[in-house]
Amino acid sequence: MSLLSVRGLTKDFGGNRAVDGVSFDLRPGELLALIGPNGAGKSTTFNMVGGQLPASAGSVKLNGAELLGLPSRRIAQLGVGRTFQIAATFSSLTVRENVQMALLAHHRKVFSFWRSAARQYAAEADALLGQVGMREQAARPCSELAYGDVKRVELAMSLAAAPTLLLMDEPTAGMAPAERNALVGLVKQLVTERNLAVLFTEHSMDVVFAYADRVIVLARGSLIAQGSVDEVRRDAKVQEVYFGTGKTFGAHAQEAGPA
Repeated sequence: MSLLSVRGLTKDFGGNRAVDGVSFDLRPGELLALIGPNGAGKSTTFNMVGGQLPASAGSVKLNGAELLGLPSRRIAQLGVGRTFQIAATFSSLTVRENVQMALLAHHRKVFSFWRSAARQYAAEADALLGQVGMREQAARPCSELAYGDVKRVELAMSLAAAPTLLLMDEPTAGMAPAERNALVGLVKQLVTERNLAVLFTEHSMDVVFAYADRVIVLARGSLIAQGSVDEVRRDAKVQEVYFGTGKTFGAHAQEAGPA
């Protein structure tokens, strides 16, 4: 049964159709990659699903509830978490405090002074940090962390609201290969443990083919292929869009450019 159902999603910018009738489903416990070359429309599609960009037409339903037209905050309250291409953390706060802030926002608590909030949800924050391998660094300022660890903190923050759907925009951007694999491997583990549905955009084909359960491919605003990693890897249209005829992902995975 689908958790997320996208039908006929369309976006026009003036006379230019950036996304043209895209449809796909996402089930609980599934890691779905959204890929495409430059100008394919994947960022536009991603931002319409998350509520950052209004759609011109179509439908985006979570457990049967329409998301289009709702503000991002309301979409988050319905069970949609999000991480960003550039990690959204507070560098002046500690690792634990960042997650506490996310928990406070989820519980709709507002404090005039951080000192009043510092004792709130500390145990819950540490539990989330434990899930992403950052419990031992809870007291460190985020400003001292390596970038890969900052992305782990952001992931813990996105889990604060116990989402059923997690949207991840270029989660490995700016990361070394070892960091990329460690982060997406962690996400894959969380997908299984939490029965979480994850939609992510990604330019690293090695990451996509190693961890995605299914892949959807956009080109010039249209969905040109979807299926398992092997099905998409073998698809002649996908190969031509990325590399020209005759080439395969297996030999040229690293040549794919960013969105």
